[in-house]
Amino acid sequence: MIQAINEMLSYSFLNRALIAGLLISICASLLGVSLVLKKFSMIGDGLSHVGFGSLAVATALGLSPLKFTIPIVIIVSFFILKLNENHKINGDAAIALVSASSLAIGIMAISITTGVNTDINNYLFGSILSMGKEDVFISVILSIVVISLFIFCYHKIFAVTFDEKFAASTGVKTNLYNIVLAVLCSITVVLGMRMMGALLISSLIIFPTLSSMQLFKTFFRVIISACLVSVVCYLIGLTVSYMYATPTGASIVIINLIVLLCFTLIGYVKKHIKK
Repeated sequence: MIQAINEMLSYSFLNRALIAGLLISICASLLGVSLVLKKFSMIGDGLSHVGFGSLAVATALGLSPLKFTIPIVIIVSFFILKLNENHKINGDAAIALVSASSLAIGIMAISITTGVNTDINNYLFGSILSMGKEDVFISVILSIVVISLFIFCYHKIFAVTFDEKFAASTGVKTNLYNIVLAVLCSITVVLGMRMMGALLISSLIIFPTLSSMQLFKTFFRVIISACLVSVVCYLIGLTVSYMYATPTGASIVIINLIVLLCFTLIGYVKKHIKK
């Protein structure tokens, strides 16, 4: 195991994946706690489909994928929030509407150009080999921005997460902080698509939070635990992927699933011991 890790660190592309992946994992777990508690966790899945559609269009037009996709996904996240305010369209329906439309646009963009190419498949299924130096640089900078903003807005996000109406009555600008969450989630999803793929990136947002909630009850403890779980699962998943030549994204998700099952079992045992 130690020898395998040493071998991994000798490859520059794996070093890039390690740096970017750890930061993205932390960002996803931080945001996941609020999104899961607000019952808005599937926004990550919806935005990943938007990201795929945007990346397909960018590839078809010969544009820079990340520079084109990030602002598009942010704009769409605002649109989802607006749709969610419409009482005739609830949150799940809004996400499903945007998700299906974006996938259709992406598939259409691919079909009228050169067909499905390797780069598009990397975004759909994830590939650590596809992360270049520029991708890592952008990921590091934006991940630091996401983490910094979350820490700076921590108390407001906490208030908005648990009781939005009460927070608004105390003077908190709930719409502003919902927008902050949407923007941070958009950036995290787009950055993580290179590593996890559009089909699996939402797992980084959901799994660590659900695992942590099995053992911890306070917001702060769940956040700390989710960050640790996310980082450890990423490291183990990346190592397993290297050692057994398995898909990176799928390996990380399976490790997260195993951790969720273990935490659920531990929580069940603890609950019955107290009784």
